[in-house]
Amino acid sequence: MSAAAIGLLERDLRPRILLVGDVMLDRYVWGDVERISPEAPIPILRIGHQEHRLGGAGSVASMLVTLGAQTILAAVVGRDDEGQQVCRLLGNLDINHRLVLPVADRPTTVKERLLGRAQQRYPHQMMRVDRETDVPISAGTAESLLAGIARSIDEVDLVLLSDYNKGVCKGEMIPRLVRLARAAGVPVLADPVKDADYQRYAGCTCITPNRVEAGRAAGMRITTPQEGIQAGRRLLDFGVESVVVTLDRDGMAWVDRSGREQWFPARERQVCDITGAGDMVLAVLGYLLAAGAGTAAAIEVANVAGGLEVERLGVVPLSRHEILAELSPAAAAEPKILSLEQLDATLARARLAGRRIVMTNGCFDLLHPGHVATLVEARRQGDCLLVAVNSDRSVREIKGAGRPVIDQQGRAAMLAALACVDFVVVFDDASVQGLVQRVLPDVLVKADQYTIDEVVGHETVLEHGGRVATVATVAGYSTSDLIEKIRSLPVRVRSAA
Repeated sequence: MSAAAIGLLERDLRPRILLVGDVMLDRYVWGDVERISPEAPIPILRIGHQEHRLGGAGSVASMLVTLGAQTILAAVVGRDDEGQQVCRLLGNLDINHRLVLPVADRPTTVKERLLGRAQQRYPHQMMRVDRETDVPISAGTAESLLAGIARSIDEVDLVLLSDYNKGVCKGEMIPRLVRLARAAGVPVLADPVKDADYQRYAGCTCITPNRVEAGRAAGMRITTPQEGIQAGRRLLDFGVESVVVTLDRDGMAWVDRSGREQWFPARERQVCDITGAGDMVLAVLGYLLAAGAGTAAAIEVANVAGGLEVERLGVVPLSRHEILAELSPAAAAEPKILSLEQLDATLARARLAGRRIVMTNGCFDLLHPGHVATLVEARRQGDCLLVAVNSDRSVREIKGAGRPVIDQQGRAAMLAALACVDFVVVFDDASVQGLVQRVLPDVLVKADQYTIDEVVGHETVLEHGGRVATVATVAGYSTSDLIEKIRSLPVRVRSAA
């Protein structure tokens, strides 16, 4: 991995990026499937809660600000409740949305995903319901958008185009935007839409089609990395300066007009959800190129970031720290064990990045396979797992004299060493209720030896729109039983020589 790229990620850079494209509202509806409908052979989803995230160009914007970029978004929304929701989300993330224009002649694009769990297991997407129009924005709206872009072009280091074929990038929008950017000396990076006329991307510094998009545009089928490079060569004929073909499990292929060609392989991943992978690649490429990285180094990092994204459910922005942890664990030295004061700031940053906070708690004295299985399953319930550990004093209050066997620093260190655990905090009360009220997790998890009504803090979480989950335990493991077993072992006395 390029030391220069890692160095850029380590620094708190604030490149200025103008993002133009189709913004959407992603609505996630979570629930449980416990029976089949008597009316038809379909599952019944009992809704637990829903959440809203930015989609399309909005997801790219959220990824950019999470990386640290100063981001201006140029897009349109409808004059509807969903459009207002999009603007609130943009404002919450400190995304400059002065060029997001509310219009009366089209609805805000909404993609509603229904996610169901069976027997409290990991949720799966059951259906997606879209509300949208893909007609071009009106001539008047396009002129207003371009006028705002022209006023802003000198303020930015790079322009990103996130084309989802919902109207903003149709017609003369892209050619005129490219001319504005080139006149100002600002590079343009575009993520093309499927089946587009690639002539409209002429003049772009780089385009990032995926395997299928590039194959269709190049008139060929891409099954190997070498074919990806071959397709990229053909796409240069459309007047772009360079092409990055994203090849999912095969990584990325890059070609440019100077004759450089390179394949960037990807390591095998456990794919959870491919949603957002292309947006993540575009955001990381844009961020690093705007920050001054070389193209090869930027592609190398974007390749890793796209792989990390498919391991998440839904569109989840990645921080520089998370990418660094994959590229260079030594570089990502942020501590996992936090004080209560550090915890507040850390969780605030995680929520700003759109991450769902999962919390579980316990004494974790003598860490065993049952604990590990519970923690792994808990992590799957969201994007960030916080483990709250009882202090030595509170363990003695709960378990009695002689406990804990391992002190709180040791227990916290063992938990922090697990890959599934993001953060650990030690709390001193016998009850975790106060900490639950402080954290307000999106998901509160305990082992299934408890019912949901027995989970301390469940009322607080449910009142604030979160959910409570119980996960399966591994039979045959209990800390108390293990301690008694150890105590009952015969003591062998070695005789003196």
